Amino acid sequence: MTVTVEQGTRAVGKQPAAGPRRPRERDSYALFLLPGFLAFLAIVIVPFLMNTGVSFTEWQGIGSPKWTGLANYRELMDDAEFWASFRHSLFMVVAMAAAPTVIGLVLAAALFDYVGKHFGSRWAAVLRACFYLPQVLPIAVAGIVWSWILAPDNGSLNELLKAVGLGSWQQDWLGDPDIALYSVMGVMVWVQIGFPLVVFMAGLQRVDPQLYEAAELDGAGWWRRFWHITLPQIRPEIYVVLTWCTIAALKVFGAVYVLTKGGPGGATDVPSYFSFSTFFEKTQVGYGAAISTILTVIILVLSLVLLKLQTRSEEGDRA
Repeated sequence: MTVTVEQGTRAVGKQPAAGPRRPRERDSYALFLLPGFLAFLAIVIVPFLMNTGVSFTEWQGIGSPKWTGLANYRELMDDAEFWASFRHSLFMVVAMAAAPTVIGLVLAAALFDYVGKHFGSRWAAVLRACFYLPQVLPIAVAGIVWSWILAPDNGSLNELLKAVGLGSWQQDWLGDPDIALYSVMGVMVWVQIGFPLVVFMAGLQRVDPQLYEAAELDGAGWWRRFWHITLPQIRPEIYVVLTWCTIAALKVFGAVYVLTKGGPGGATDVPSYFSFSTFFEKTQVGYGAAISTILTVIILVLSLVLLKLQTRSEEGDRA
């Protein structure tokens, strides 16, 4: 009996042999994230830091940079051309973020709630693809096509106006400083509509159809269903679209380069093109780097603000 108790005591006190340590889930996640982090570091962080360093110098791209401290930034604050280009970028935010979001919302609701029900989902899918087509086209191709359409001599738009008896409306759409910016804005609205439309139609897929059925039985028309059901239900998608499109508008470059090259007389200049022309055409590398650094900081701060607003909105909905 005593032997049995002692053996049991020793068995209880004996520690099990330590086996191989299982990797924690956090460690395994880190391994998967490591390649993306290294790519982000090499492609984004390091070039941004190098660009920021160049912005504190006076340099023409050859020879040794001359350290000037904050001289480029002080000059930038008093540069009327920079502030004019920044004002133009606000117009581009309207053309590439605000207007496409509103139009995309209405079109998505119409395709989902009306066309899909009355004509079938196939027609809704075909129309969605047609609206999304400009997003697939390279911006260089779209810009060249629109430059032909808006050409002052024998351009398709002017010829169409002449054919329908509105010849007095003919304009030099991209060459007149008073209307060139609005012409570029119109082109960018056409380019951007497809992205919000696709995102919103995807968001509408998760809305409970019974909400629409109940509202329709209560006599609610299309507009009331759109305002009281569609908008509240796809609010997260609206924030995503506004954030994405606003960033795209602030850094727009290709369309301006192909259509107007910032002209005429700087009427369509935007910060990204202003930085490009200062950097490569005027060979003021340090000053161009300062412009791009300021633009990057503005985009980063605005993105953080929009994400914070989205988080607060979602927390308010859950509360």
